[in-house]
Amino acid sequence: MWRASTLAFIALLLCNSMQTQASSSVEEQQWKPAQAAEWSAQFPWIVGFNYAPRSAINQLEMWQEETFDPLVIDQELGWAAGIGFTMVRVFLHHLLWQQDADAFSTRIDKFLTIADAHDIDVMFVLFDDVWNPLPQLGPQPLPRPGVHNSGWVQSPGAAVLGDINRHDELEPYVRGILSRYGQDKRVAIWDLYNEPGNLNAIAYGNVELDDKPKYSLNLLSKTFAWARDENPIQPLTSGVWRLNNGRWRGADKDDDGAALFNFMLQNSDIITFHSYENAANTNNAIQSLEALDRPMICTEYLARGRDSTFESLLPLFSSNNIGAMHWGFVSGKTQTIYPWRSWVSVIRFWDGLFSDEPNPWHHDLLEADGSPYRFSEVEFIRTQISGAGDSIDVN
Repeated sequence: MWRASTLAFIALLLCNSMQTQASSSVEEQQWKPAQAAEWSAQFPWIVGFNYAPRSAINQLEMWQEETFDPLVIDQELGWAAGIGFTMVRVFLHHLLWQQDADAFSTRIDKFLTIADAHDIDVMFVLFDDVWNPLPQLGPQPLPRPGVHNSGWVQSPGAAVLGDINRHDELEPYVRGILSRYGQDKRVAIWDLYNEPGNLNAIAYGNVELDDKPKYSLNLLSKTFAWARDENPIQPLTSGVWRLNNGRWRGADKDDDGAALFNFMLQNSDIITFHSYENAANTNNAIQSLEALDRPMICTEYLARGRDSTFESLLPLFSSNNIGAMHWGFVSGKTQTIYPWRSWVSVIRFWDGLFSDEPNPWHHDLLEADGSPYRFSEVEFIRTQISGAGDSIDVN
């Protein structure tokens, strides 16, 4: 999540990033800007969304054998193709690999086959520092009524992340996924780590790690090295996200957050970022990141109550040839139609903050039956996608 007041801090980090000489093997293998541009030229304007089927409360329920639902996935990606979306961002989970790598791969193969049949490319996310830091396999909880993402889980979670000696337990997962799919053209991008260092202060702050950005930086550094060593054809990235008043939001110390942010910029082949801000603040972030001279994708946006909307941001992204992937597609068990502040009702041990459907929806685009939440939004998206070829030279 961006703030306009972070612009000077971002510029300083970018300056440091460009002045730093590549010294590690990871940095030496980062794609050159020309290689990143060549990769980008293969694609039309990237436009899509973060995807979990309506039947799943989190990544585990999406992928576990008992609850993996290819029929729903096929239906929903068909709806997406009908609108014109070209890419989905999808979260994996290390526990599924550790449980049964072959069975998990079979389900990933099925998902990629479905997506490919609808001409939709896939961006996979390997790790995630957001929401519940205590993930467990097996039946997942029912959604808390009226609460945003009440069941989403982190990977690896506090127990493994908070023990640096256990980080190497994750190497087989990273290498296994990258070795199997690193040459698969149905996979477009590897997003190695979603919002590393996120302390989840409102929802799960009482069980979060102290000095979490330090642990996240250690794991992210190793993950880039493992992934690079597998030599995938796809770019590697980790998206910069939440800053406030020149500080890493939620971090106890400036330096840990700044080091993590700087590492992400120095090592990503393409630049990805999140913005739940209005067009003016998002444009400030874009202008700062343009100094890196790499293709850009906003991998999370859409918070209608904050003026982060399709109407305000898609023209900005389109005019700058920046990929656009909003959060959520079909309203379902993640309940991301409710805003982040719906967690207040959980923290205060009372219900009723959102006893009815919120107005406006926070995230998501379609009702559970595939009909649009707002017909005007879907038509606007279609118009933006159809007009992108006239306004953007991808070569």
